[in-house]
Amino acid sequence: MNSSIIRSACGSLRIHQARPGSRVSGLSRRCPPVGAANGRLILRAASATTSSGTSPKFAVNFGKRSQKEDGLECDSSLREVVQSTKEALVALQRRNPAIQPVLAIIQAGEDDSLLETNKKMAGKIGLNITQICLAKDCSEDEIIEEVLKLNEDPRVHGVYLHLPPASLTNRVLNTLKPEKDVDGISYLNMGRLVQGDLNKGFVPPIASAVVDLLEKHDAPMEGRTVLMIGAEGPLGVALQFLIERSGMVALKSHWSLKNLQSQVMQADAVVLLGTENIDIPPTWVRPGAAVIRCEPTLETDEHATEMSSKSGLGYLTAAYRIQNVVRSSSLWLQEQQYRPWRLRSLKLQPLTPVPSDIEISRAQTPKPVDQLAEEIGLLPEELEAYGRSKAKVRLSLLDRLHTQPDGKYILVAGITPTPLGEGKSTVTIGLVQALSAHLKLNSFACLRQPSQGPTFGVKGGAAGGGYAQVIPMEEFNLHLTGDIHAITAANNLVAAAIDARMLHEATQSDKALFNRLVPSVNGVRRFSPIQIARLRRLGINKIDPASLTPQEVSTFVRLDLDPSQITWQRVVDTNDRFLRKITVGQANTEKGQIRETGFDIAVASEIMAILALADSLEDMKNRLARMVVGTSRSGQPVTAEDLGVSGALAVLMKDAIKPTLMQTLEGTPVFVHAGPFANIAHGNSSVLADKLALKLVGRDGFVVTEAGFGADIGMEKFFNIKCRASGLRPNVVVLVATVRALKMHGGGPNVSAGAPLPREYIDENLNLVAGGCHSNLRKQIQIAHLFGVPVVVALNVFKTDTQAEIDLVCQIAKECGASEAVPCHHWAQGGRGSLELAQAVNDAASRPSDFQFLYNIEMPIVEKIRTIAQKVYGADDIELSPEAKAKIDYYNQQGFSSLPICMAKTHLSLSHMPEKKGAPTGFVLPIRDVRASIGAGFIYPLVGTMSTMPGLPTRPCFYDIDLDPVTEEITGLF
Repeated sequence: MNSSIIRSACGSLRIHQARPGSRVSGLSRRCPPVGAANGRLILRAASATTSSGTSPKFAVNFGKRSQKEDGLECDSSLREVVQSTKEALVALQRRNPAIQPVLAIIQAGEDDSLLETNKKMAGKIGLNITQICLAKDCSEDEIIEEVLKLNEDPRVHGVYLHLPPASLTNRVLNTLKPEKDVDGISYLNMGRLVQGDLNKGFVPPIASAVVDLLEKHDAPMEGRTVLMIGAEGPLGVALQFLIERSGMVALKSHWSLKNLQSQVMQADAVVLLGTENIDIPPTWVRPGAAVIRCEPTLETDEHATEMSSKSGLGYLTAAYRIQNVVRSSSLWLQEQQYRPWRLRSLKLQPLTPVPSDIEISRAQTPKPVDQLAEEIGLLPEELEAYGRSKAKVRLSLLDRLHTQPDGKYILVAGITPTPLGEGKSTVTIGLVQALSAHLKLNSFACLRQPSQGPTFGVKGGAAGGGYAQVIPMEEFNLHLTGDIHAITAANNLVAAAIDARMLHEATQSDKALFNRLVPSVNGVRRFSPIQIARLRRLGINKIDPASLTPQEVSTFVRLDLDPSQITWQRVVDTNDRFLRKITVGQANTEKGQIRETGFDIAVASEIMAILALADSLEDMKNRLARMVVGTSRSGQPVTAEDLGVSGALAVLMKDAIKPTLMQTLEGTPVFVHAGPFANIAHGNSSVLADKLALKLVGRDGFVVTEAGFGADIGMEKFFNIKCRASGLRPNVVVLVATVRALKMHGGGPNVSAGAPLPREYIDENLNLVAGGCHSNLRKQIQIAHLFGVPVVVALNVFKTDTQAEIDLVCQIAKECGASEAVPCHHWAQGGRGSLELAQAVNDAASRPSDFQFLYNIEMPIVEKIRTIAQKVYGADDIELSPEAKAKIDYYNQQGFSSLPICMAKTHLSLSHMPEKKGAPTGFVLPIRDVRASIGAGFIYPLVGTMSTMPGLPTRPCFYDIDLDPVTEEITGLF
């Protein structure tokens, strides 16, 4: 059994261990027996404080009975409570062997007598005690500080405030968590008791002990009268309720009443409460009546080490307290189990014509995020609120629900994108609104966080649109919870470390470098843990800096980065074309260390890809350490861990790894997390968001996530990269298409931003629709079938679509192998407009799938590239440039050949030629270069020229974005 640590005001630590059946030496308290009169014997016993904070002693009078008989009465009750509590604890630990209930006692002063009483009981039952001794004159703030610590300590299941009544202020009682208030003194627990709701609350142990003895009185007490004298405060309320609940009649009285004697003589039992140290004359008590006194004193008996009739009532009270601790542990364990959802959807009143996205978003009042969290089964301690409408969710949820079966996993992909847009995000949101708000099936949307580059550039926001949005859309599209800023800071810290290290290596000797990298502190040099890890990778198994040879010192201190082979760039979350190529190191202080480099947009950082693929904080930390930032002059990869920066990166990213909880317009939950681009990275939201959501929705629920761009890019990477990393397997693919986009793939004319749409896209044209369906739509359905996953086609309907066009798309889609194809009207109607899609997805997910990867991960790099090019894109073959061949040879030598492939190519065509729509054939895919994201865990071949830093157009979106300084309302976002 674990020991408990006792904190005292003087800062010393004392360890107490309670063992079942142990004898505890030290101080205990006992009041000497009062002389017998008329055959009555009064027993006094040590115990804990009353529920009003005082330290009571108890006097028990059971009429003409012997001390031995009275002791047996206490011992009998005590044995029953101890035995039932032990059985409850055994049952609890059978369900969860790791649980070890702990009672924490906060007291003023260092009196150990109370600890001994409770520790003896804890030892008999099998749990631990922690005692916190504050100064006798401790302040309210000091008490609250300790209470807050215990509130948040998951190891502590019960808190007992052994404090003077004056210290139990409203602030203190309101601070104590009711679920840990095992003495039942908080207002919530007292209210539960009065209302008869004992399922979650706790009864004051003293009250339980007194009523227990009354019920075991030799004369049946049902219907008898119990007089409570001085019955003020919580203890009096609790006693009155319990007495009446046991079938007895409870009367209250005061010491000052003139007719007190007559009341006592008529009572079948008398309970003396309060602070008055006054005894009732024996002549007042009718024969056979029970008298129980709770006095606010605690006397000492240095020889009382065994439970006896003189101390039994005190131990009985302690036993009931321990029983409450075990019950608190059981309630806590129940809280840790999966909770059925009680989702309250938000009502929509769609308008015609449909207002702007921001007007729709602003017209709906989102639920407070803590309310949403409670509705979907999150615990308060799993939530970190960022304002009223969004919150981070802690990864501890995965540990709590690790035995909970996952829900069904749905991927939303699309046909090859066109400038006309397909609406994958709106379909995703409309689908979960239909599933949860209308079909009453648990569902979660998992979306990527949008970059601010496109938000202020051309594309605008990514919160969905119309009546299928994430709200508040302004918060979604802007800073959210700062994850992209954390990535920017981490990425640029690596860049700064690279240039600083090259400067210092170029200007210092080996000895000077070593002395600065391993400084002498108080005359002692020590390697940091990250430096020891580097030594081991170098094959130097030494931990004493003085033991390194000159050659080992040189090897250790010099990364010897080749400036021409540095692959790491700085990032910023803004479209800024003039940062694509820059020169750094031009100041005189950089001593001629000038080199060309550049900036990428923040979401293109490898750290973003790592955030999206990591499945734990430890996994993220290891991936960050493995990031290759360049190559040494000897041809060896140099990592972030070699730079000594990986630990600091994990610190910068420790909050970013937690998904952000938001909601849709209809109040259904959404996780927003990570946002890697799909053309230069894998283009999916995070593994962790999906895993958390799959646990929360339950076995019969749905998690709907979105893959970037077309199915040939985002979906292929979702399967081959994300599913390999996560171990998750999808049940259904929802393939999004629009009539307008299909017309373009069927041979329709090109469109230009800002120019009027050609008539072909406004008027009915069944030939163009059929051409797009038989080419691009068919090919994308076939790609999904390569992975053995059923496909449901979602036709995102626009107002210009005719019924004949809609019917034709649905007909051809099913002929091409789709399980179902349905029109969707979520943009104009919200979830109600996607009910048909929700039913189709539910039906498809109920059928077994036969998921498989496209290629064996151990295949050669070239063959993996060729497999994707031929089976997914429809190419005849691939053509490797000399540079690409050299890179592949290098990665093979470094042991990176077993990584999956992340193709970096245009998203505007299945081929490498953006202007080729439909399903091109007869082409050879050129591989210009091959690079590696070792931390993220993939090789990425470059097909053509891929820009990692977008530029701003002539008229960016920011022209329309503004802020009202009075209302603080944002305008112009879409």
